[in-house]
Amino acid sequence: MDISEVTKQAGLPASTLRFYEEKGLIRSVGRRGLRRQFSPRVLERLALITLGRSAGFSLEEIAPMLGDADRPDIDRQALNDKADELDRTARRLIAMRDGLRHAAVCSAPSHLECPTFRRLMGLAVADVSRRSRRRGQAPR
Repeated sequence: MDISEVTKQAGLPASTLRFYEEKGLIRSVGRRGLRRQFSPRVLERLALITLGRSAGFSLEEIAPMLGDADRPDIDRQALNDKADELDRTARRLIAMRDGLRHAAVCSAPSHLECPTFRRLMGLAVADVSRRSRRRGQAPR
């Protein structure tokens, strides 16, 4: 398959395919003129990459799960860990949504006088601090 056909079928721009190839996530099987050629199996690898990215995995986390050209080597524990992380994120987002809905209709004279709104601010600060610590940065 030529790169233009892969981009159409995968719904990804050619620049993404070239980037993935540079990172070793996919491989072209040659060239026809200036155009990269790919095995039809590349579509399966691209679908796995897209699924992994949608679930929140980094490309560095996805790479080893792609395995060799014929068979993925998906780490089941990594899937469970990511599912747990998504559960935590969902709970945090639901709490944030509920707090925002409350703040929108709260009868307190000022949002700063509303205990629910103050808890919401605390959640936001804790979330920024947690993410910054994970990246090894100071909170912004």
